[in-house]
Amino acid sequence: MKIRIGIGLGQQTGPAEFAAAIDDLERRGIDSVWLSEVVSSHQVDPFIGMAHALARTERLKVGTGVAVLPGRHPVRVAKQLASLAGLAPARVLPVFGLRPARAHEAAAFPVPEGRRAAVFDETLRVVRLLLTEDEVTFHGEFFRLDGLGIGARPAKPLDLWLGGAAPAALRRVGRLADGWLASFLTPEDTRRGREAIETAAAEAGREIEADHYGITLAVATDGVPDSLLTAATRRRPNADPADLVATGWPHARGLVERYLDAGLTKFVIRPGSPGTDLARFVDEFTTELLPLQN
Repeated sequence: MKIRIGIGLGQQTGPAEFAAAIDDLERRGIDSVWLSEVVSSHQVDPFIGMAHALARTERLKVGTGVAVLPGRHPVRVAKQLASLAGLAPARVLPVFGLRPARAHEAAAFPVPEGRRAAVFDETLRVVRLLLTEDEVTFHGEFFRLDGLGIGARPAKPLDLWLGGAAPAALRRVGRLADGWLASFLTPEDTRRGREAIETAAAEAGREIEADHYGITLAVATDGVPDSLLTAATRRRPNADPADLVATGWPHARGLVERYLDAGLTKFVIRPGSPGTDLARFVDEFTTELLPLQN
C-alpha cells in the first residue's frame, strides 16, 4: 500500500507567508499540503488556498484538512471541486467535517437547529451526484434540484474523504465516503475506527480502499502549548497525551510507525508549537519522516 506523508500548514502561515511556503514544498518534492479551516485566524480560506497553491505548482497535491461541509451549498461545492480538478488533475484532495474546530465559528456555517448531521449527509450525497452525473434531479429535505448539472466533471471521480471520530461519524464514512482523515486519536483508537468504518461500509454494500485511512498529527518541536494540550485532552480525556501529540521527531516517527501497524497509510504532519519556523520544520520533516514513504 502507498504510504504518503504531507504537511499541514500551521496557523502562523497567513497570506503573507503562504506563497513562499507553497513554493518551498513544491521545490522539495513534498507529496501534499493540507489547509485547515479556521475562520477566526489569519490562515487562508482552504478553497482559496487550494486554488492559489495549485496554480503555482505542478506536482504538489493540495487537500483540505478539514473543511466544514454543512452550511455550504452542495452545488457550489461541487462546481468548485470540479473546476479545481479540471485545472489540476489528480492533485485535489477534499476532506470534509461536520462542524468547525472552534465552536463559535458555527455561525459561519448556518444549518437548521439540531439538523447538522442530516444536512451533512444530504449535502455529501448531492455533491457526489453532481460530480458523477451530467444532470441531477434530487428532492431531499434540504435541497431540491431539477435537471441541474455543473458542466465539465473530473475524468476520474474525486475521492471524498471525511473526518470525525464519534460512532455516527465512523458510520458516515463507511456509508458515504471514500476515505477517513482522523485527528487527536491514539493508534489503538484508529485501529478500532478503521474496523468500525469497514463494518459500516460492508453493511452498506460498499468498500473503502485499504490505503484510504489517515490521520493528522501535530508535532510540537518547541514545547506543547496549553491550547494544543487542551484540544487533545478534550477530544480524548482518558488518553495519554503522548499518544495524541508528538513532542519531537523521534516521538513522531514512533507514533507514525504505530499508526502504520494500526492500518493507516496517509499522514498529515503539522507544526504543534506556536512560532515554529516552517522552513526548519520542513527540513526536519524531510529528514525524519519522508524515509517512511514508499
